[in-house]
Amino acid sequence: MASILYLGTEAVVLRLIVGISGASGVLMGYRLLAVLREMPEVETHLVVTEGAWRNFECETDLTRGQVEAMADVCYDNQDLAAAISSGSFETAGMLVLPCSMASVAGIASGFSTNLLLRAADVCIKEGRRVVLVPRETPLSIIHLRNMKTAAESGCTILPPVLTFYNGADTVEKQVDHIIGKALGFFGIRYSSFVPWRG
Repeated sequence: MASILYLGTEAVVLRLIVGISGASGVLMGYRLLAVLREMPEVETHLVVTEGAWRNFECETDLTRGQVEAMADVCYDNQDLAAAISSGSFETAGMLVLPCSMASVAGIASGFSTNLLLRAADVCIKEGRRVVLVPRETPLSIIHLRNMKTAAESGCTILPPVLTFYNGADTVEKQVDHIIGKALGFFGIRYSSFVPWRG
């Protein structure tokens, strides 16, 4: 169960910004939204880049409406006046799944030309958790430098690597493992996540 914030005696749900950028694997972002949809204690704030919408068209049969219906709040990626562009809007942080190399570069350099990049920038400056799930292979020295810079700025870099110790014998189980691993950084427990038990 996710951590619940308290203001005085009033319980407040955990607000999580979900970013989906234009790397292959946007279906993982959709699966993340579906998982969080079943957790009423988590309020999702979704921002999807234009490249990601194109990848939804190329890689899935999902419509924009179906994707956005899975989130509590949706934002236009060009709306730099949106709530999540301000540090005054309190969140638990941001999870970008998948995270393109362009988005990694923008986040690493603070080049906030769209809402996804600005939301990540805000979370970093406010000391909030930012988890990036970069989806690219092989990685060039430029990609590695950008990820190093992002990590030095406080981001967690969580590549969606295959895991075999947990019996994940389907693509769906592999995706669920990555989602569970990523959500753990926000104190959110996902029942389908099977951790290592040595």
